[in-house]
Amino acid sequence: MSDISVGEIQNIANRLRLDVVEMTTAAGSGHPGGSLSSADLLATLYFRIMNIDPADPYMEDRDRFVLSKGHAAPILYATLAERGYFPTDELKTLRQLGSRLQGHPAYREVPGVEVTTGSLGQGLSMACGMALAGKMDSKDYRVYCLMGDGELQEGQNWEAAMFAHRYGLNNLIGFVDRNRLQICGNTEEVMSLDPLPEKFRAFGWNVIIIDGHNIRQIIDACDKAARSKKNPTVIIMNTIKGKGVSFMENNVDFHGRSCKPDEYAKAVEELKAVIQ
Repeated sequence: MSDISVGEIQNIANRLRLDVVEMTTAAGSGHPGGSLSSADLLATLYFRIMNIDPADPYMEDRDRFVLSKGHAAPILYATLAERGYFPTDELKTLRQLGSRLQGHPAYREVPGVEVTTGSLGQGLSMACGMALAGKMDSKDYRVYCLMGDGELQEGQNWEAAMFAHRYGLNNLIGFVDRNRLQICGNTEEVMSLDPLPEKFRAFGWNVIIIDGHNIRQIIDACDKAARSKKNPTVIIMNTIKGKGVSFMENNVDFHGRSCKPDEYAKAVEELKAVIQ
């Protein structure tokens, strides 16, 4: 779908945001804040960048996406459904007993989910394994891994970062959702990550810093990362938690709670106003 326009991708991202609000409100639980901040990235990857086939979710040469911040499962489910991996009507079953749309994504339960995630700090390690396997099998697929900024406080990420450089995993592209909020507050007050770009550079990674809500910048950064001949690349996306819903934006309360009825009505109104 490389011919899809930036405007069309933005419209899809806003539809995904609406899906997230509707899903989490129906469930009465979930993680809308970090899902909304990731919507522009997932819309761009799944509708413009990645080599995938919803009719054959596990085709051998597909690109892989790892949602390391597994609590943001609503945005992954919404994206997979909108892309055609399963019916969109199923989204309303999020977190319900017997639903395959669990609070965190489960491998082989949902078509298109590559790994089971939710225990923070482990996704990059699994992405490294996928990327190394691609190298060993002489495959040209790429592995995309989305990390939350709060989870970078986990030391395992930095072991994985060291590994990726050591084995020249230029087929690995990491993203950091740098919204600066985690469940208990501002990341810099909980456990400071700055200077984050310099840390990744010290581990041998290419570093690209972008506005994570600018579709054109996301596309250009992915194109630049794909041209790397030697090193893995991390794209640090400056984002807004709860992006797209005024009262959710930069509001840590919506890290892990859904809308109340009056909030839901306002969120839907705001999102539908920008969907074409």
